[in-house]
Amino acid sequence: MTSSSLLVIVPDSISVILEKGEYTPCYYNPGNLFEEVHILMTNDDHPNPEKVQKTVGSARLYLHNLPVPKFWYTFGLQIPLIKGWIQRGISLAQRINPQIIRCHGNYYNGYLAAQIHRSLKVPLIVSLHTHPDADLRRVTPWWPEWVNRLKAESYRKFERATLSAADCVIIVYNSQRGYVNRNGARRVHLIYNILNPDHLIRKTNYHLSKPPRIISVGRQFKEKNPENIIRAMKDMDVHLTLVGDGLYHEKLRALVHALDLTRKIQFIKAIPNDDLCERLREYDLFVSHCDYWGIPKALLEPLLVGLPVVINRRRPEPNLEMNGDWVRLVENTEKDYRQAIDELLANHTQRAALGQRGYTYAHEHFAPERSEQLVKSLYQEYLS
Repeated sequence: MTSSSLLVIVPDSISVILEKGEYTPCYYNPGNLFEEVHILMTNDDHPNPEKVQKTVGSARLYLHNLPVPKFWYTFGLQIPLIKGWIQRGISLAQRINPQIIRCHGNYYNGYLAAQIHRSLKVPLIVSLHTHPDADLRRVTPWWPEWVNRLKAESYRKFERATLSAADCVIIVYNSQRGYVNRNGARRVHLIYNILNPDHLIRKTNYHLSKPPRIISVGRQFKEKNPENIIRAMKDMDVHLTLVGDGLYHEKLRALVHALDLTRKIQFIKAIPNDDLCERLREYDLFVSHCDYWGIPKALLEPLLVGLPVVINRRRPEPNLEMNGDWVRLVENTEKDYRQAIDELLANHTQRAALGQRGYTYAHEHFAPERSEQLVKSLYQEYLS
């Protein structure tokens, strides 16, 4: 294939993701398919190109910035007031001359991608990594977070325009399907997030550590608040490692101190993803709380390793993607977490069987090689 070129449009601060060590090889160039990858950031972030290179494999990497206009200056990113920004994006894309456009998300960057797609007549593939209705608007109240809620509401005009323009929409969990269909998606593929293929090492030894080691990974805020997991540690001879940061971080530290659990509970704000994936097999249980739809990346990793997983049932609507016997589901209460942890730590056979069921199910549905091949095949289809 001659001079195959991919344009990727992202709203993310790539520097922040690099700092967290969360990128996997060929993340933006699955299967090392393209010879050139142009990453267009709708912000003024300037990541180190040498560190970004691994995300595109052996492709020639080009980084571009096109900061979105200020929200208030454009009265909430009103379309007539961002036409100049859109035109600059189209002009840049014309110089790049990509064979495919890939857009992460369907907000202002998605609208930009849709306009480039219409102008250049180039296939557009959009991937959704959040659920705008459930993960953005539903959890952002008008008071006191009216500014963030106003921004979330303003994105509605971009969401349908993006999804209805896309040749294909990739969803990363099945509960997004209704949302994308309601917003005009014509073709939808469920492809789970591509995780770290080189550092997820299978857990083969289920004998308990002394004391047993439990790990919980996730951003620390309301929808992923591990408070009841912390409280469950009282009167238990275990060691808990909490990996993550967020608005609740200091509040959680204070709780651990108040409960006199500082010798049992360790906080780590961030671990490079390679290191985290390699270390997961050393733990005895993965225990988590998440009220979001779908299966978070932080949960897929321990499942792919074979680490037994305990997580809360989602209320009031259940998370239908986690209703099998390959995870231990509990109510989000101190009592239920403690009971599940006690049972699994006391029963070697039950604990090992749970980890092995999780491993089998995860590799049938979430294996990194499977997800990468699905995206690569999709790109090849549109290239041909």
